Amino acid sequence: MLYRSLVRPLLFKSDPEKIHEAGLNFLEFIQNSILRNLLAKAFAHTDERLENELFGLRFGNPVGLAAGFDKNGRLLKIIPALGFGFLEVGTVTGRPQSGNPRPRLFRLPEDKALINRFGFNSEGALAVSRRLAKAGKPEIPLGVNLGKTERVSVTDAVDDYLFSFETLYPFGEYFAVNVSCPNTPELQCLQEREPLKNLLGALIRKNEQLADKSGRDRKPILVKICPDLNPPQIDDIIRVVEDLHVDGIIAANTTVSRHGLREKTAHEEWGGVSGRPLTKMSTETIVSLYRRVGRKIPIIGVGGIFNAEDAYEKIKAGASLVQVYTGMIYEGPGVIKNINKGLIKLIERDGHSSVREAIGALLH
Repeated sequence: MLYRSLVRPLLFKSDPEKIHEAGLNFLEFIQNSILRNLLAKAFAHTDERLENELFGLRFGNPVGLAAGFDKNGRLLKIIPALGFGFLEVGTVTGRPQSGNPRPRLFRLPEDKALINRFGFNSEGALAVSRRLAKAGKPEIPLGVNLGKTERVSVTDAVDDYLFSFETLYPFGEYFAVNVSCPNTPELQCLQEREPLKNLLGALIRKNEQLADKSGRDRKPILVKICPDLNPPQIDDIIRVVEDLHVDGIIAANTTVSRHGLREKTAHEEWGGVSGRPLTKMSTETIVSLYRRVGRKIPIIGVGGIFNAEDAYEKIKAGASLVQVYTGMIYEGPGVIKNINKGLIKLIERDGHSSVREAIGALLH
């Protein structure tokens, strides 16, 4: 309540990207201090009924930090203290790039949403790998989200992704292949069946080579899709995922739709919309996926999660895990603890012994 009534109004008076950068700087500054332990005591919530194991990784709770918040892997020590069950850094591109010109992040308070058109601003795979090596392994599972360098053509995209994957391979515990961001020209072409098959096939072969070389298990590879796909497009993606034995699907990225948005800014600025307008869209995408794959292919649900009920709907729709970003901007860092505590109440209400048991309950 304090965040929504006092802190958020003050923050929302300033440029959103400057506030984001200030927040990153603050969290990075305190993550090696005693404040990190104090945050963990305030925000962590543990309960074995929240636990899950996927891709050979143990998740203490199902709520992760979505890609886009910590693009360059600066906050590996502090994010676990905020109560997250896992984190995903990136999107990381093969080469450094500044992204699109500012302004490129816009708040839509009436819609509880954001528009972003960052365009994969990234320090690049080499710089991020050096930072991750220095930081050491975080306390929770670490995913790395990979995207295409803008100046690299679509025809050369496979080599670009392979460079990032090999460079960051020692550090990511899973890898998310981002082919769905609407802010990089031609990127979504890679969601089409043949380009997607070529890209994921190359990454899987490289994964096997690197695993053999290191003597370790292969790293889980997931694909992140957009919420604006039609049923035939979703069918094509599922066929590729099944044929290549891709480990999971993240649903979904931001949307280009402006349907039902009230803020004038929404219709004046281009970019991907996240937050409340995405809640129903992403859940419907999860349902479409789960109807086809069930629990054979784990789904991470992301888009418009502001409370435990939002997270629970995605879990009941078929998501094994969920991710939050915009919801934290509007509700504050305490939202993760509130979601986890709320999930326990919801599964108790419905007679489930764990969150795992509720996965796909809407369709059973």
